[in-house]
Amino acid sequence: MDFPFTRIKGGVGAPQGFLTSAVSCGIKNPEASRLDLALIYSEKPCASAGAFTTNRVKAAPVRVSQSHLRKGELRAIVANSGNANACTGVQGIEDANAMCDAVAVPLGLKRSQIGVCSTGVIGLPMPITRITPRADELVSKLGPKNGPDVAAAIMTSDTRPKEVAISFDLGEHRVRIGGCVKGAGMISPSMATMLCFITTDANLPGECLRKSVLECVEESFNRITIDGDMSTNDTVMVLANGASGMPPIRRNGKRCRQFREALRWVMLELAKAVVRDGERVTKFVTVNVAGARTYLDAKKVAEAVCKSALVKSSWNGGDPNWGRIIHAVGYSRARIREELVDIHIGGKAACLGGLQAATPMKELRAIVAENEFEIDIQLNQGEASYTMYSSDLSPEYIDFNRSEYAYWKQARKDGLV
Repeated sequence: MDFPFTRIKGGVGAPQGFLTSAVSCGIKNPEASRLDLALIYSEKPCASAGAFTTNRVKAAPVRVSQSHLRKGELRAIVANSGNANACTGVQGIEDANAMCDAVAVPLGLKRSQIGVCSTGVIGLPMPITRITPRADELVSKLGPKNGPDVAAAIMTSDTRPKEVAISFDLGEHRVRIGGCVKGAGMISPSMATMLCFITTDANLPGECLRKSVLECVEESFNRITIDGDMSTNDTVMVLANGASGMPPIRRNGKRCRQFREALRWVMLELAKAVVRDGERVTKFVTVNVAGARTYLDAKKVAEAVCKSALVKSSWNGGDPNWGRIIHAVGYSRARIREELVDIHIGGKAACLGGLQAATPMKELRAIVAENEFEIDIQLNQGEASYTMYSSDLSPEYIDFNRSEYAYWKQARKDGLV
């Protein structure tokens, strides 16, 4: 960012006026004790905004949350892991509403003031009878220092909680932004498969917040891919309660732009954390495309390279295979000329003018052997550019995703299927 900020602890609970909590319901496994139900609550009225999956198959909580945001502003978010409540029909909508009602009543809120999110296995009925009885406990545990518990409670195949919080000056007031995210598989742009919750004590009008969220999502969560799959449950929700005491930010003013830059930084940090914690990922790769005729051309090239199973497999094997990269550039449907394409790996030329460069293969292999590296693709046809963040594709990823049979077995025990 172009202005000073401080990283602070607390994640999504760091901003003033927000309380968080998490409990264990045994949603996926009634014998397990891991946290799997979380609550975020603002003590003050909020401006709220959301961005959701573009998958035509949408989970029940996505539909309910979208409906609530259209009706007005949210004050709280309830979220669970262990079950996606997706492809569950009318019962799924009823269960999502039941989750909202279960926390709305003890909080003294309307159902429409609650955002609801779920993540887990698709197609299984929600074990709602294990969730709603824990709502009173969930509300009673609300506190200002439980942000890390929220990050832990929404994990599925994640190996670690992912959260970030910062403070910075906005005018004469110190403002905080905090957030957490889950996501490790089914990661692809528009949006990646994930849940992300962000809070801030900045004072933003709803219109300013909604515009900022959409722009920042496009430049963060829509720039990552792990396996090219898109989920039914992807959700980003942002709450702004103004508890910092600052006056309202004017839309398109200097402070609005400064806040947007800070929000973009937080989202991008969380997005990168998703890729680094991808299912059985061993590489974090930044792909920069430059010299394209248009923004869309640059985007097409970046997405083709980052989603290519051949390219990602070569990264896993430590193979600096620029031939696979340029072949993906070629089928991207972007307007390119083969003889103008330059490819650099870790700053060293691998391909110049569409031909093998003189860099010794040993040097390129050493770069690709690292856990993180960059690939620069110069199309030499214009000024447009685009950056994406991707990962390798490992044999362990395939093994990890071979079956979800155990979850269906538990559902049969519960009498849900």
